Amino acid sequence: MTDQQTDRYAVVGNPIAHSKSPVIHRAFAQQCGERLSYEAICAEDFAREAEVFFRDGGKGMNVTVPFKLDALNFADELSPRAARAGASNTLILDDSGRVQAENTDGVGLVRDIESNLAWPIAGKRVLILGAGGAVRGILEPLLAVQPSMIHIANRTVSKADALAAEFDDLASITASGFEDIGPGQFDLIINGSAASLQGDRPPLADDVAADCACYDMMYGAEPTVFMRWAMENRALAVADGLGMLVEQAAESFYLWRGKRPDTGPVLSELRQTLQLS
Repeated sequence: MTDQQTDRYAVVGNPIAHSKSPVIHRAFAQQCGERLSYEAICAEDFAREAEVFFRDGGKGMNVTVPFKLDALNFADELSPRAARAGASNTLILDDSGRVQAENTDGVGLVRDIESNLAWPIAGKRVLILGAGGAVRGILEPLLAVQPSMIHIANRTVSKADALAAEFDDLASITASGFEDIGPGQFDLIINGSAASLQGDRPPLADDVAADCACYDMMYGAEPTVFMRWAMENRALAVADGLGMLVEQAAESFYLWRGKRPDTGPVLSELRQTLQLS
């Protein structure tokens, strides 16, 4: 590496101490021979924190809860993906000094499912649980790989209906409550609801998981409640969202540095660290 100035990056959220992003991006930088620093910033006022960060020479920022909408509003320009998602998890300072908003969550999800897990999405019947911001962020990249259908199930059916209608110009999306979901209707179930955060699972009939691949966007040292439910009810395969976290970070890194890291070793090391903690 040369003696060029160290470029500064950060992840901003509140809380932020739990974030794996500094570990991930430092590993990417070492792997790709990139000279940069990456820190975690706990913010109270996102706009003020971001303004100071970029004014003082920051080059890029990851954004986590509860500031993804604030990041969208802060940016000078929005990518089509970020605009569609209605949120941004990645800010990029371009050569003209303007801040670009991007959303890499959906790309990370699709790459984890298709590349890391080798679960095909094209032509498959996909059930998505939840209709909040996490689901909104993944819909466009998911639709781009052409599943045969996407159905959104949510406790509040009106929210599922509204989200389906918002993306209906890209493909036909259906929606319902959880009680309307029966067995044999889907090939892949993606849990994007807040249930896992609360140690709960969506109120689906047990036989819905049978013969499905089941993916939880949340992750932990142990299988999530959703994953355990799926395993107990004859799911074909189960996975958590740790790979999504690493893959969305890799997409951010690529947008910032123009290099695409090898995510496999970083994901393996992160998984091992998580299980030992």
